[in-house]
Amino acid sequence: MLHELRIYHCAPGKLPALNNRFETITLKLWESHGIRPIGFWTVAIGPDNNCLYYLLEWDNLAERDQKWNKFATDPEWIKAKASTEVDGVLAPRIENMILAPTAYSKIR
Repeated sequence: MLHELRIYHCAPGKLPALNNRFETITLKLWESHGIRPIGFWTVAIGPDNNCLYYLLEWDNLAERDQKWNKFATDPEWIKAKASTEVDGVLAPRIENMILAPTAYSKIR
């Protein structure tokens, strides 16, 4: 089992719009593509409270590549993303990391 940590660094003032897009659009599309989110977080205390952090769960890298690529090229997603960014990109910088659990991790 692998987990992917994604960090969306939002444009100023765009975090509420990004959260809304996930809640009303992205999660439904992910479900149709079999993408499994584990959790979502924002920063309550810390150096940057204009980011969204989330974890996705994958069986392996092949599953990740297949499902993520289908989602990324889904015409419904492309249209929805464009419609939510008519006033500018919501997250101009996105980081992602594939995490492997340690031997002592509760999440494997």
